[in-house]
Amino acid sequence: MTTTTLSTAPRSLPMDKIFAGIAFLLGLATIAGAWGSQLFGGLVPCELCWGERVPYYWGLAVLALVLILWNRIPLTVWYIAMLVVAAIFVWSVYLGGYHAGVELGFWPGPTACTGTGGDLNFNDLSDGGLKPVIPCDKVQFRFLGITLAGYNTLISALIVVLVLGAMLVQSRRKAA
Repeated sequence: MTTTTLSTAPRSLPMDKIFAGIAFLLGLATIAGAWGSQLFGGLVPCELCWGERVPYYWGLAVLALVLILWNRIPLTVWYIAMLVVAAIFVWSVYLGGYHAGVELGFWPGPTACTGTGGDLNFNDLSDGGLKPVIPCDKVQFRFLGITLAGYNTLISALIVVLVLGAMLVQSRRKAA
């Protein structure tokens, strides 16, 4: 009589998938935090804040597809998709850094949300079509001396490092 023993040792995830998964969860937590600070924290996003969210929507969608299709897509497609994710979050680093620089007064921001504004007449006021302008150069929240735009810059850079790290691990595994 033969007995078959099932291995109960946990299978470890490959490091490239772990890095990609951490990047996805970090990005998801960041965009959820942005929405939470708006909906529950009372912070009102400015024009630049809205723009900083776009890379998360696109980058996380592509990264989610990569994670879902991890072993089902050709390796070349995987590398291209990961490069796309990295490029999207490099764009996010730029947007966050630009906004942080505007907040710190290093350079001027867009005229739509910084400066003194344009001409205004009473007809504009009675029209009722005016929306409040949230200034892009005024800091609404700081934690440990860093603004939310600054944190976005740092988090986006970390996501880029994680995605590139996943690609490096993958290339070393295939080369071995």
